[in-house]
Amino acid sequence: MLQSLHIENIAVIKSVDIDFSEGLCVLTGETGAGKSLLIDSVVCLTGGRVSRDLIRAGEDRALVSALFSPPEGELAAALSELGIDLPEGDSLLLQRVLTRDGRSTARINGRAVTQSILREAGELLINIHGQSDNQKLMQASAHRALLDDYAQDGDELALYRELYGEWKAVRDEMASLRRDVAERIRLREMLEFQIKDIDAAKLKAGEEEKLTERRDKLLHLEKINRQVNLACRALRDGEKATVMSLCDRAEGALTAIAGIIPECDELIERIGAIRAEAEDIAERVREFADEDVGDPTAELDKLEGRLDTISRLGRKYGVGVEAILQFREEAAARLMAIDTADERIEELEQEEAGLRQRLADRADELTAIRKTAAKALSRAVQEALAFLDMPKVRFEVAVKLAAEFGAFGRDEVEFLLSANPGEPVGPMVRIASGGELSRIMLAIRSVLNERYGVPTAIYDEVDTGISGRTARKVGIKLATIAQGTRNVLGERTAGTQVICVTHSAQIASLADAHYVIEKKEVVEGGETRAETTVRFIDEADRVEEIARILGGLDITDAQRAAARELIGEKDRL
Repeated sequence: MLQSLHIENIAVIKSVDIDFSEGLCVLTGETGAGKSLLIDSVVCLTGGRVSRDLIRAGEDRALVSALFSPPEGELAAALSELGIDLPEGDSLLLQRVLTRDGRSTARINGRAVTQSILREAGELLINIHGQSDNQKLMQASAHRALLDDYAQDGDELALYRELYGEWKAVRDEMASLRRDVAERIRLREMLEFQIKDIDAAKLKAGEEEKLTERRDKLLHLEKINRQVNLACRALRDGEKATVMSLCDRAEGALTAIAGIIPECDELIERIGAIRAEAEDIAERVREFADEDVGDPTAELDKLEGRLDTISRLGRKYGVGVEAILQFREEAAARLMAIDTADERIEELEQEEAGLRQRLADRADELTAIRKTAAKALSRAVQEALAFLDMPKVRFEVAVKLAAEFGAFGRDEVEFLLSANPGEPVGPMVRIASGGELSRIMLAIRSVLNERYGVPTAIYDEVDTGISGRTARKVGIKLATIAQGTRNVLGERTAGTQVICVTHSAQIASLADAHYVIEKKEVVEGGETRAETTVRFIDEADRVEEIARILGGLDITDAQRAAARELIGEKDRL
């Protein structure tokens, strides 16, 4: 369960710490006190999307953290699959920091985690039921998901969806191959033209670089020949002093004194090496000259024409010879696919038939599970609605076969409702009123919690559209969820910690722990600012708070007496 919640710099909340207890915890306060900010903070903590505008004005960061009791059993196993392994008996700490630049960081027990991991962990720990859930209930597409939650058919649904992906890929490929015949003919003609256009050029890999190198040499041929002659004359071919002649003179001079200075022999050898190196350089440099070019202009025209051909093809098929040849290979493959389309379609038809049969088997399994679960869910919700002062309302979960397979099976799931005796059931989205929707969602959630609940459930203004006796019944249902139920042996099963934001005295008076949310003005930095606080209240303060909710400009003794009576009824329920 949620043991404590810390909120820092969220809108008008400067800093709030709340220690929660087991059972039913209610939060009350005047309209505009900031009750919705607590829900927004928990949504933020559990990986939900939040705006950076939620950060308190003048602050650079906001922090939300929550401490949960040590996870056990299935919850511990599920957290372990997310990579969250805790020593036995250790509490679980979730933290999220928002910064003004739009960034956020998430940590679980001090270790940084991704937002998706934080969200998955949050879904295992807390279920938030807000007014938006009532709006979702008005969308038939949400009904299938709620039934699947109750049926706990996640493994079967995952197998179906994997097979559905394979089947859809085969169908998409067949549809692509079964294009209009005229379009296939046009595509074939285009591919044949492109292939012939490229083949006519007789391109060779790497030729563009060689052609460019040759063209650049011809464009600078005069300069190259002139500089080559200068280098060769300096090395070897000159009439005056050259590297070779100077080496000869130096070698002769050292030879004359070699008998006197023995070290000269080594130097003479080194001069010989210099002479050989100069000779080799001269030969290499001479090769740079191009004396065999008959008509450079004619050869340049031929080279430019070839490069223009490559450039023209490049504009259509890809820059560079390699890209053009790659395009040609791909075009040839597409042409072959067109030529063999009929054969491929036959193969795909056989494959699709096999996948379709397997998919149908999976869909039938899902349908059977859903129909069984639909009957049980209908009965359970009907019983819960009867308790919530809707005894004449009929609730049914209809599972009908769709015309074709979908991403979640072949079932159309819809909640049906009859609000008045003698009236046939019809689509709930067209019949239910606002107050009925709140109770229907509460009934569904209570049934889901009993079947496979999370440790903590948060209800935001579940009393919307109801009052009086009905509100009291809603409060009793919330208290029952918090207390757990008794099994066939009379043993009470573990309850779900319920945190409820409410404006109803009938609900608030049933709380095991009561918190008041208040907004006050404080002076901060020389300015007067609004600041929201949350405080736990004792029995005496509870009487005053319940009396305030009951109404009136001033709290009277009669209202206090009514508040005491409401609170006292809790022990008699």
